[in-house]
Amino acid sequence: MERITETLSIACADEIPDIALLRQTSREKVLHLHFASEAERYREEFGLVLKAQLDEFVVGMHSADPVIRIARLISLEEINRHQDFFEHCAKEYRKLATELIFALAEQLNVEMAENNPLVTFAPFKCNRKRKGKMGKWQYCFHGFHCTFENKKTEQNIEVPLAYGFDFGDLDPYFFSGFIKSTPAWQPLPVAIYDDYHDGSRIIQQLLALGKLQKIPSPIPQYTGVAAVDRSNVDIANFRSTLESRLHRCKLRWLLKHVKNSQRSER
Repeated sequence: MERITETLSIACADEIPDIALLRQTSREKVLHLHFASEAERYREEFGLVLKAQLDEFVVGMHSADPVIRIARLISLEEINRHQDFFEHCAKEYRKLATELIFALAEQLNVEMAENNPLVTFAPFKCNRKRKGKMGKWQYCFHGFHCTFENKKTEQNIEVPLAYGFDFGDLDPYFFSGFIKSTPAWQPLPVAIYDDYHDGSRIIQQLLALGKLQKIPSPIPQYTGVAAVDRSNVDIANFRSTLESRLHRCKLRWLLKHVKNSQRSER
C-alpha cells in the first residue's frame, strides 16, 4: 500500500504549520516539512515538539536531511474494530509457521525431539543448506528466524526459532509482512502502511485487549508475543538442553586447544 507524499516548504518561522492542522493529516498521506536553509535552525526543536504531541503519528528526522517526515499510524479505534481479524492472523501465523518448520526438519532429516529448534538448525546457518527450496517455498535461515516465501503466491513468513516449539512469536515488521502478503486476506479490512510502527501498535493493543500474551524464551532477557491459545511448551527443558550443548561445545573447544598447545610444545 502506497501513500501520497505532500511537501510543505518552510522558509521562516511564520510558515511553520500549526500542530492542530497537522493532526488532520490522513493516513493515506505522508507530509514532508522541508526547511529552507534560513529556517533550518527551527527544524530540530519543532520536530521534538511534534514527537511529544503527535502520539498517533510517526515523526522522522535525519541529521543530514532538512526535512521532517510525518505520517499517521493506524488508530486504536481501527485496531479495536478489527481485533478479531488481527487475532485470526496471529493464530494463522503460528499454524503456518509450525507446519513449515516441521516440514523443513523432515526434508533436512533432523529431529526436533528435545524442544530445541534453535540448536537443531544452527549447523545449517553456516553451510550450503542455509537456504534452499521446499516444494513451492524458498527458505533461508538467519539470526533467530527462518524465512519462508511462497514463490507462487509471494506469501512470506518469518518462523521464530527461539521459543521452543512455539513458533507464533510476532515481530511487528514480520507480522505486517505476513498479513499483507497473504492472498486470502486481500484487500485488507484496514490499511497497514508502516510495517514496523503500524505492526507495533497492533501488537501492543492486542496485548492490552488480551488477544495476545507474552511468551518466555530460554535465551536470557528474551521475551516474545504470541496468540493466547499457545500450547504448553517445555521451555525449561529447552533451556537445559541448550545449556548442556553449549557446555559440551566449550569442552570440545578446550580439548582441541589443549591438544594444539601440546603439539606446538613438541
